[in-house]
Amino acid sequence: MSKLLTVFGATGHQGSSVIRTVLSDPALSREFKIRGITRDVTKPDAKALADQGVEVVSADMTSIDSLIQAITGSHTVFLVTTPTFTENSTLELTQGRNVTDAAKQAGIQHLIFSSLLHVSELTNGRLKNVPHFDHKAEIERYIRASGIPASFVLPGYFMSNYASLGMIRKGEDGAYTLAYPVGEDAGFPLVDIDEDLGKYVAIVLKSPSRTQGSQVLAATDYYTSTRILKEFEEVTGHKTRFVQVDNETYKSFMPGYLGLEMLENHLFVEEPGYYNGRSLDESQALLAEAGYKATTWKEFLERNKGVFV
Repeated sequence: MSKLLTVFGATGHQGSSVIRTVLSDPALSREFKIRGITRDVTKPDAKALADQGVEVVSADMTSIDSLIQAITGSHTVFLVTTPTFTENSTLELTQGRNVTDAAKQAGIQHLIFSSLLHVSELTNGRLKNVPHFDHKAEIERYIRASGIPASFVLPGYFMSNYASLGMIRKGEDGAYTLAYPVGEDAGFPLVDIDEDLGKYVAIVLKSPSRTQGSQVLAATDYYTSTRILKEFEEVTGHKTRFVQVDNETYKSFMPGYLGLEMLENHLFVEEPGYYNGRSLDESQALLAEAGYKATTWKEFLERNKGVFV
């Protein structure tokens, strides 16, 4: 009899990647049936999941009773929480703790959480305005303290940011500019979040005894801005330039608190590093062992180069 895998954020980047990967993997699709949790079960993306045989339900992440009802019967739960990118908000923390409490009460046997590192602590308070990292790290601690068998997948820096957020922009002279508040040698651990996040979660699903209690780093490789732009030129044929801007200028690229949060997020990438200097070798070895291959930046560009016009 198939076990039930419940996926939060089923129509978002991470949740939908998990669902696609499980459905397309012969072994995992036999082992698990899927329940997808989303805020609006009537939207087209939710209906598309239902057409693929996914049980789609809604849940209020501020209500433990609602969450218990949504996850009861599940063997495994994949949890991704949603940051607000606003100052002094604790909503993401509340969501993560509520799902943890519900999972414990419902007797979930494995909780997989999309986590990140604690920027404030790792920088001794130098960078204290990156709550979308810090809150996930605090949720991870809460999960560990709960005693629920758990694994943690830490997504890298989204390749899609360069297109969807306009991080690589065409200038008036036709050249494409990448502007960062850090040097061009800072290492960004890139991940194709839509294609690959599910692969790293699949590692955990395939080898729970090896990955429980551990952090799986979900990134293809560390890329410097120099390499990002070099490969961009090779694939697209467009000329590029890198510009290191001062902190105040970088903050001005985004409104209000979001500008400060993104500034400190990028300063963290430079020092001490997105993953605090950890190697990606172990995660890449697990990925290969499970029969998967991470998407490279060049491969992402080949599929998406039409966006950069």
